[in-house]
Amino acid sequence: MQAFEYASPTSKEAAVKLLASEWGETEVLAGGTDLLSLMKDQGSAPKRVVSLAAVKELKAIEYNPSTGLRLGALVTLRELLDSAEVRKPYPALIEAAEGVRSPQLHSMGTVGGDLLQRPRCWYYRGGYGLLAQMDGKSLVPDGENQYHAILGNSGPAYFVNPSSFAPILIALGAKVRLFGPGGARDVSLDKFYGTPTSADQREYDLKPNEILTDILVPAAGGAKMAVYEVRQKEALDWPLAAAAVVLNLDGKTVKSARVVLGHVAPTPWPSPEAEAALAGKTVSESVAEEAGKAALAKATPLSKNAYKVQLARVAVKRAVLAAAEGGA
Repeated sequence: MQAFEYASPTSKEAAVKLLASEWGETEVLAGGTDLLSLMKDQGSAPKRVVSLAAVKELKAIEYNPSTGLRLGALVTLRELLDSAEVRKPYPALIEAAEGVRSPQLHSMGTVGGDLLQRPRCWYYRGGYGLLAQMDGKSLVPDGENQYHAILGNSGPAYFVNPSSFAPILIALGAKVRLFGPGGARDVSLDKFYGTPTSADQREYDLKPNEILTDILVPAAGGAKMAVYEVRQKEALDWPLAAAAVVLNLDGKTVKSARVVLGHVAPTPWPSPEAEAALAGKTVSESVAEEAGKAALAKATPLSKNAYKVQLARVAVKRAVLAAAEGGA
């Protein structure tokens, strides 16, 4: 790890003033569970690290049945799990947090940090850059791509988005609030993520001198919701495939649905195909299975990850069934 300057401002305004206008010069520290490992592996070498730990306004959980939920970016997974205000109206958020199996990550990891963590691609973490290229050619299509993307993978990015919370938050219609030199701006989370086309881009719509301050979740309005993740092992591990489902029902009939896949594409992956397969139907085993098939109809697996297609189909099917049965 290279030497760096450390700053701990007490307000978001002061934090923003300490950030550079170019990526790589400075980094923001929340829980540190991702950034510190990146810095140790030389994946990031900032000249200054700006800690948000002393910015108290970023640690709030505020819930109003009419307007919804505000999560400060520094709310830890443990605080989220312990929040009765979140657990009843948004059970799938709790389910997503429970999927992170490490007590240490529960204590230190933050909701904002989860949304902004960098790809877990072993090429990227091994020093080959965000797009995993050597001599202008990607190493992924003909390399070790077992855990890489099966959707949105036409190149040059093949990594998968690692966030546990992004799929369900997108399905719930959440926004993120960003704060920079020009003040605050809100971005719909389904527009926040993007697939980089060059190695110096980031995977989200955040400027180098901005910080994520809040996650804003609309009122659930009685919607049924669930998250289903498929892992290789039950201990701490990132999912191989995941699905988040939010259903608005009229009796037993699906009025509308949101289906968002995780860990299968460079961004969280909404599936209008699965949503169309559910609309106007009564959820059953066969209907849920058709939704899973529709969600993966356009999958284009790489040489070693075709198995993820079936895993993702199953994740969608089981999330649909769990949501229809009452959620988490």
